Amino acid sequence: MIRIGVDVGGTNTDAVIMDGSDFVAGSKRLTTPDIISGVRNALAATMEEASGKVSDIGALMVGTTHFVNALVRRRDLAPTGVIRICLPSGSSIPPFSDWPSDLIDGLDGHYRLIHGGYEMDGREIAALNKDELLQAVTDLRAEGITEIALSSVFSTVRSDMEEQAFDIITEAFPNQSVTKSTDIGRLGLLERENAAIINGALRPLAAEVVESFLALAEELDLQCPLYFTKNDGTLISADQVSRLPVLTFACGPTNSMRGAAFLSGIKNGLVADVGGTTMDVGEVQNGFPRPAGTAVSVADVQTNFSMPDVISIGLGGGSIIDREAVTVGPDSVGHRLLEESVVFGGSVLTASDIAVAAGRTEMGDHPPGDLPDLAGLIGALDQKAGDAIARSRTSGEAMTVIAVGGGAVLLPDELDGLEVVRPPHYDLANAIGAAIAQVSGEDSRVIALAESMTREEAIQSVVEAAEAAAVGNGADPDTLQLLSQSDVPLAYLPGSNLAISVTVVGELNMKGT
Repeated sequence: MIRIGVDVGGTNTDAVIMDGSDFVAGSKRLTTPDIISGVRNALAATMEEASGKVSDIGALMVGTTHFVNALVRRRDLAPTGVIRICLPSGSSIPPFSDWPSDLIDGLDGHYRLIHGGYEMDGREIAALNKDELLQAVTDLRAEGITEIALSSVFSTVRSDMEEQAFDIITEAFPNQSVTKSTDIGRLGLLERENAAIINGALRPLAAEVVESFLALAEELDLQCPLYFTKNDGTLISADQVSRLPVLTFACGPTNSMRGAAFLSGIKNGLVADVGGTTMDVGEVQNGFPRPAGTAVSVADVQTNFSMPDVISIGLGGGSIIDREAVTVGPDSVGHRLLEESVVFGGSVLTASDIAVAAGRTEMGDHPPGDLPDLAGLIGALDQKAGDAIARSRTSGEAMTVIAVGGGAVLLPDELDGLEVVRPPHYDLANAIGAAIAQVSGEDSRVIALAESMTREEAIQSVVEAAEAAAVGNGADPDTLQLLSQSDVPLAYLPGSNLAISVTVVGELNMKGT
C-alpha cells in the first residue's frame, strides 16, 4: 500500500512517499508560521519527485507538534472547566492546584465538585446527583466556560459513573463539548484529570487543524483517509484527533524513533534525533519507543497518559557557539540557519559551522576558515551529545546509536563508547516513521481477583479489551501483536488486586477503504 508520511517540526516540515517498505520520494521544506503552507510545499515537492511512480495513495499520515506548542506558548486555548465527581471525599486537593498561574489564566479555569465516585475497591462513595451535575454545567457555562473536563474518583476501577454523567450532560446540552478522563489517563486522579483538562482546552484548535489538513488533501487531490500519529508511534483517525488531541503531544520524537528503527533494521537501540534546535534521545525496544514509567510533565503540568521516555537537550544544527565559554547551545538560530550560519554567508558561528570545519559534513558555499579553538569546540559538542546518550541508557549493555534528523551529521562515529550509525534517508526519518505507523489499542484497569478469576484470566480480559480497541481504531484483526503488558499487585488494597495495562498493535486495515 502506498502511503504519504508528513512530519511538522519546529524548523522543517518533511514529507515522504512509501510503497510498502520501499522509499519512493521525499523532501524537506521550512516550517511556516501558518503550518499548512509549509506542509503544502513539502507535499508538492515530494509528489512532483514521485510523478509517474505512484498511482493511488492509500493513506496520508501526519505528525504535528501544533497542539503541544499551543499549550507551551499558552495560545489558542479554549476556556475549560472541571467537574470532579468525588464528594463527600476527594476535595482536599482541588483541580488546578499544581498548575502554573499563567496557564490557569490562559484557560480561564473554573471547577465544580459534586457527589459521586467510587472507593478503591469499586464501592460507591455516593450516588450521582443529576440535578447537582446539571447545575454545575449551567454554572460553568455562565462563567464563560466552553469546554468541560469530567473526572471521577477511581474511574479506572469503575468508569460507569463518568459515562453516566457524560450521557446526562450531552442529552441536556447537545452542543456541549466534554472530555472524559478515562478516555486519556491511567491511575492517578490529579494526573488523569489534568490530562482531560489539557485535552478540553485544545479541542477547538484540533478541529481547526484537522479541517485545514482535510482541505489541503482535497486541494492536492489526495482522495484517501487522513490519520495523525500518536505519542506511542501508532495512528489515530482525524475524527479521533478532533476529540483527543492530547494523544499526539509526543509524536515528533516518536516518529523519528520509529523511522530510525525501520530504516536501520535495528529494533533495540538508542536513537539520537538531531534537528535544527534540539537533540532528542530515547531507546527503542522491539522497534517502538520505550514508554516513560512515571507521570510525565507537559508544559509544567503533571499528567499520566502514555508518553515515550525521551531526553531533549539544546543541541542542533543551528546551536550558537560561545567561543569564550567553549559551549555549544542551547541558544539557536533555528530556522534562520540558512541566513545566519557562517557557511551560508552569515556571521553567527553555529554547530553546523564547526562540523564542516572538522570535516564531518559539507554544506554551504562559505568555508568557516581557520578555527584555532576547533578541537575544544568539537569536544564540547561531543561531550554534550555523549552525556545525553549516557543518561538515556538503562543498562551497561552495548547497543548501537541510530543518528537521524538533518543534524545527524554533527555527531561523531562514536558516543559514550557506542557506535553511531546513520541509515539511508536518515534526514527524513520522522516522516518515514509517520508513513509506516501501525494502529494500536490500549486498555488499563484495576481488577479485583476473585476465587472464580485467576491472574491469567484477568490479564487475558484486558488483552481482549485492548485488541477490541485496536480493531475499533482501524487495525486489521489478522495482524494484531502484543506490544506491551504489565500487571502490578496493589498491596495497599484489600484482597488481591492487579493494575493491568496492555497495548497491542496491528497494521492499518485498508480493506474496503
